[in-house]
Amino acid sequence: MSAYKKIMLAVDLTEESNEVAKRALELVRIYNAELHIVHVIEPLSLAYGGDVPMDLSSVQEQLQDQAKSHLREFGQRLGVTEDNQHLIFGRPESEIQRTADEHEADLIVVGSHGRHGLALLLGSTANGVLHGAICDVLAVRVGSIES
Repeated sequence: MSAYKKIMLAVDLTEESNEVAKRALELVRIYNAELHIVHVIEPLSLAYGGDVPMDLSSVQEQLQDQAKSHLREFGQRLGVTEDNQHLIFGRPESEIQRTADEHEADLIVVGSHGRHGLALLLGSTANGVLHGAICDVLAVRVGSIES
């Protein structure tokens, strides 16, 4: 296995992101790699299937402003420059993959809740990233295991 040069840390900016970041930082240190952080905001129209009969643009804008602020704070705590912080809109699985490809990452680090059964079949971000990425993916188990 060759050394990782660029690591893409995919976060949802919850407390569990700190656990995933610790693992990514260990790898950054071991491989002397460059770290990028990506956070994907799923548009409300996608989340609700476009069936909401009201204009959600102001809510979406508030979500974006809040996410931008949280990502900046998170990146500062990790020592990641703003140039390497990526706030993207779209479906998390595909946008994480696209951003990793665009920045030539050779490893994506993402959190996983270790779901199985119906929860796994219905999809998780980690599972979607794992099956679509062209680089290595490390799924870091976070939180409790669901039955």
